[in-house]
Formats: sequence, structure tokens, C-alpha cells
Amino acid sequence: MTQAEADETAGALEGIRVLELGSTIAGPFCARLLADFGADVIKIEPPAGDAVRTMGNHKDGVSLYAASILRGKRLISADLKTEAGLALTRALVEKSDIVVENFRPGTLERLGLGYDALSALNPGVVLVRISGFGQTGPYAERAGYGVVAEAVGGIRHLIGDPDRPPARVAVALTDMIAALYGAYGAMMAVHARGRTGRGQCIDLSLFESAFSFMEPYVPAFDQLGLVPARMGSGLPNSAPNNLYPTREGGYVHIAAFGEAVFRRFAEAIGRPELCADERFAKLVDRARNKDELNKIVGEWTAQRETDEVERVLLGAGVPISRVFTIADIFADAHYAAREMLPAVPHPALGDVRLTGVVPKLSATPGAIRWPGAAIGAHTREVLTELLGYSDARIDALARDGAIRCES
Repeated sequence: MTQAEADETAGALEGIRVLELGSTIAGPFCARLLADFGADVIKIEPPAGDAVRTMGNHKDGVSLYAASILRGKRLISADLKTEAGLALTRALVEKSDIVVENFRPGTLERLGLGYDALSALNPGVVLVRISGFGQTGPYAERAGYGVVAEAVGGIRHLIGDPDRPPARVAVALTDMIAALYGAYGAMMAVHARGRTGRGQCIDLSLFESAFSFMEPYVPAFDQLGLVPARMGSGLPNSAPNNLYPTREGGYVHIAAFGEAVFRRFAEAIGRPELCADERFAKLVDRARNKDELNKIVGEWTAQRETDEVERVLLGAGVPISRVFTIADIFADAHYAAREMLPAVPHPALGDVRLTGVVPKLSATPGAIRWPGAAIGAHTREVLTELLGYSDARIDALARDGAIRCES
């Protein structure tokens, strides 16, 4: 491959090295986003492995979640409770652009790896710190899983039906939101370093990440005293914009609340007179009379199969979709065309399907270079290549329990 060809295939973050000290989801997902775009991510996990390996489903003893969230990373294993483990961590900090951690506040400081210590080793290093409630404030010392921070952040209050307790989304939503902010913050800090020559510390909390999605409700409460409530599958001040039943027991979501799209919708279902009805003539009218309008829409969809509802409304340019299951996603042509379910070779599983890379860059697209590997799969490689450790020294550290090597 020529240098020009290499430049064309290199990821956008080629040449950036990330040291991941995180565990479970928020930290590892943040670093995984960077790995997808070519950053050299080196993850240090304890000899027993990251707790994320115990989460989700397994096949033949292999964590399927780890195959995805640890993808594209060089995995080394070191015990940070040993001086040898801390020494190699400090040496890797000197060679890294970004460090990602999501321990409880104070943990890095107790290890002698706080931002001041890392900056003394490497003035240009960017430290991304993800915690439940931030590094400061009265809640800082609280343990903070994503679902707990989601409750504090206000989002949990809005999820579910109004006549039932707040529900939850069955994915680590808040952890992933925080991880996205973490990757975004890291790139801003690296860009700023180009001007200043120095890195910085990014203090990112799960609860603030969740709360940031409450944006429309903050000025509304401040100025009007409005406290939003759970709306189920609907949305405040918007109709028709809801789930509606279909004849075979399925559901479709129809979003036909705008003026032009509502006219197309009414024509498509054979009810053009709805546009002249004073209850539904304008968006504000439809929102005010949403229960009556939703009843009309639901009666129309309930008499038809899902395929017919989609065909009619898509043909009229109305935003609509059935509610996809993961089985629907695997069978869907658009997912395939967008390369969102790539098959990645795995040493134990054969090909394993993982979520595709997002976003899609035209000149420097991301790629899944390899799936998550075994604990310590790259310990020897990294310590030899970056730190110059000899095989004998690595073998001795492994015997002492300071590190773990797959090979």
C-alpha cells in the first residue's frame, strides 16, 4: 500500500492514542467511539477482567457485549493495586493523548493518577472523567449508575404512561449519552491543545448528560411554572403523533402533526374533511383536541394490517413506521444497505454481527478493525512495542500477578 492509499484508508483519529481506564459502560463506550475512527485505544483492565464482560448474553463462555464495546481496542491487563501495574500505567500516560476513566470520584487520586499527576507526566494529556454526579458538589461521592443519574436528571420522570410508575429504556441510555459527550469533549480538548500546547480535564457527569435532554422544559418551568408529565407514546402539543394499533395486533407510529403533512394524511385515509374541522384545522387545535384525533386515527389503523397502513401513508409522504424488533432490523434491507449490521470475524464465534459505525464520514470513514478480544490479549504486544519491556520482564510480571497475558 502506498502512503497515499494509507492516508485515504486511515481513520479520522489516526495518530491519536487513548488510554482507557474505564469500566462497565460509559468509559468503555466513549473509548470505543474513538477506536471506531482509528484512534489507538489501549484498555487496561484488571486481571479478572472488566465487569462489562459479565453483562449481557454469552455464547460458549464468550461475552457478546464485550465483543462489541471492546472492539478495535488493544486490551492489556494490569493490577493497579501493584506498583508494577501503576508504573506501566504511568508510562503509558506519557505516550497517550487522551485518558478515559469512569471510576468513582477520588479513585484516581488514591492511585496517584489524578489530573495533576497525569499532567505532570504529560502536559498535553486530556483526561476525560465520567462519574455519576461530577467531581464536585454535594452529590459527588454518591455511587451513580446511569439509571440512578437518569432519575436525578429528570428524564426518568417522563418515560412511560401517565397512569403508571416511571419506566426505563432497556438499554444503558444515560451511560451512552455521557459517552457521546465524553468523546465530543475529548475532541474539543485535543483541538484546543493545538493552540495552547496543553491538555485539560473534562468533568462529565451522568446526571448532567441526562438533564441536558430536558432542554425544552427548563425555560417553560422557569417562566410558566410548567412541570411536564409522562405522556406514554405521545408527545406534548403534537397530534397526530403517537402509536396506533393495527388489525393483527401490531403498532405503527404516525407523525402527521405539521400542517402540510396533516393534509396529506387526511387525504390518504379518505378523511379530507378533517382539515376543515375547527377541532383539527391548525396544529394548536389538533394538540388541544389530541384525544379525539387520536381516536379517529386509531380506528382507521385498527381496521387494517400493518403492511397496508405503511403502504398507504408512505405513499402519501407521511412519516410512519411499524415498531421494529431486533428480528425486524436483521431482516431489513435499509439496515443492510447502510452497513449497520457488519459481520466481523471473531476467533471463538466465527463471524459476529455488531452495530455499524456512526456517523458516516465521506473521506475518513470509521471501521471495526477487530471485535473485543480476551483479557490481556495485547498485553505483551503493547508492553513490548510502546514501553520496550523484554519478554523476560513481562513473564516475571505475569508470574507476580501484576499483569495478565493471553500469550
